[in-house]
Amino acid sequence: MESMDPPAPSKAEVSLRVPADGAYVSVLRTMTAGLAARLDFTVDDIEDLRIAVGEACALVLPEALPGGDLEAEFRLTPGTLTISVSVPTDGTRAADRESFAWQVLTTLTRTATTASDESRFEVTFTTESSIPVTG
Repeated sequence: MESMDPPAPSKAEVSLRVPADGAYVSVLRTMTAGLAARLDFTVDDIEDLRIAVGEACALVLPEALPGGDLEAEFRLTPGTLTISVSVPTDGTRAADRESFAWQVLTTLTRTATTASDESRFEVTFTTESSIPVTG
């Protein structure tokens, strides 16, 4: 009898695109929680990730062009999740590194960076499970 479980994905990258509107941030938070659970993150780690996603969105959404999309890229490796959120812009942007959102994001994550060009503004962060990965 064959297993009912689907085969493991060949790559551990997931993308999501939603309207660049704060009403859709909860969709990203929910997806983040599900992916972190697949990596065996603790409940506390998952809650920190949900908050970090919200803060990253708080940094990029005000810069979005009207009618644009918020794009999220998730890269999964054992015990580590890297998330990038980005929006279309009409020029280069910079994160306010003195803002509450940036302070919370950098406190909850291992690394946080921003990138911008003439058409996009992106915040990327990486976090690790508090449970060490074995073997």
